[in-house]
Amino acid sequence: MTEQRPPSIDPPAALRWQQLPATQSAWLHEEVARRMRERLQWIRLQPLSWAHWEAVRGGLATHRELVQRYPKAASFVVEPVAQREQVAINTIAPRWWQGARWLDAPTRFEVPAPGAVQMLWANMLLHMCAQPQALLAQWHQALAVDGFVMFSCLGPDTLTELRAVYQSLGWPAPMHEFTDMHDWGDMLVQAGFAEPVMDMERITLSFADPLRLLQELRELGRNLHPARHPALRGRQWHGRLLQALDAQLRGPDGQLELTFEVIYGHAVKPEPRHTVRAQTVLSLEQMRASLNQRKTYRG
Repeated sequence: MTEQRPPSIDPPAALRWQQLPATQSAWLHEEVARRMRERLQWIRLQPLSWAHWEAVRGGLATHRELVQRYPKAASFVVEPVAQREQVAINTIAPRWWQGARWLDAPTRFEVPAPGAVQMLWANMLLHMCAQPQALLAQWHQALAVDGFVMFSCLGPDTLTELRAVYQSLGWPAPMHEFTDMHDWGDMLVQAGFAEPVMDMERITLSFADPLRLLQELRELGRNLHPARHPALRGRQWHGRLLQALDAQLRGPDGQLELTFEVIYGHAVKPEPRHTVRAQTVLSLEQMRASLNQRKTYRG
């Protein structure tokens, strides 16, 4: 599989976002996780073990609900940053397990071994990743055969209103480009998954004022575009932004409105496509006889 970096994502900026601390999950992420969880009713497989990739940002409340849904299943929580891993431990693990050996705990805070889980859960993560194909490959490796991945991410029609505001002011794009769901389906197949099912919906959020709107956006992510504003911006820039948001995003009810396109994906890890046959050894006489038979048949 050829690794292709999303052209509108700046890897250093993505790394800075990845390393930022967090203490709770954004409201929108929890809401999307709840809607993704509803889709589990159509999946018959009951996993014996499952992994939650970046649970702190993806939805800590949802993790507890998944534990209740699969009470007998072991779980893994993968957090690449030590601070967020500690938040996950403090939130998810019962206090009496803290300080114990994690190998004996019902929840392990580590990357699962290859083929160790039957479900991999990743909510609102892929659109902030500079190397999504490599991440898909990690998920494929962690899953057992016939296991499945459930994920969500933002789609290309996200924040079209904010893009229009920035364009009217003559500023660079306020965010990087988000990948279309059909491209995610293609990448899943390239990573070795089968039967990808993709769908999407649009969610509109309303805000009372521009400051609350910007606060929500900072909790959801960062602008990773290489052509984003290259320098620090002062109070005058901030004031112009607040004024433009207030003027251009007011809906009929007086609230500021932003649209988010949310993509949901599901795919299965199938049996390996190619198997290595046992070696066959033929003598020279057997090979000649085989070739003569083929010539006779063709004639």
